[in-house]
Amino acid sequence: MNIQDVLFLYDYNYWARDRILNAAEKLSWQQLTVPSTQSHGSIRGTLVHTFSAEWTWCMRCQKHQSPTAMLPEDQFPSQETLRSCWEEEENHMRAFLNGLTDHDLLSPLKYTRMGGQEEEDILWHILTHVVNHGTQHRSEVAILLTDYGASPGEIDIIMFIRERKVSGDL
Repeated sequence: MNIQDVLFLYDYNYWARDRILNAAEKLSWQQLTVPSTQSHGSIRGTLVHTFSAEWTWCMRCQKHQSPTAMLPEDQFPSQETLRSCWEEEENHMRAFLNGLTDHDLLSPLKYTRMGGQEEEDILWHILTHVVNHGTQHRSEVAILLTDYGASPGEIDIIMFIRERKVSGDL
């Protein structure tokens, strides 16, 4: 794994996130918050969880701070608030990633899990986990969005690659 690979994965991560958020904007507040057996209680709950997990890892990686709890869902009273906060966090993450070297990716990172356990993982493992975690929850949300007639379309990484080839960005 090298920094160019990590940057590529984060480009994909945010591309897919935007497809999900764009599709979610087509739903009513009731549809976003209706209880679901998928993941974190509702579409909104799953989106907030996914953002909160990304924020948590950013805090651990960038600021060497370990949050003790996930961000509460009520901190995001609207889709616009969630999108705005997530885009701001994206800017922080991209600035962090752009400052890394291939060597940095091999560094261990010590942090404390929310349950209090001390951990240490290699940075590139953490960074790929964030993208993979997002993929899991985007797929759960995509099912629900599709059930409401608001499919986000293809969100597979190969579709991202094909789209970038067509646009000349790859």
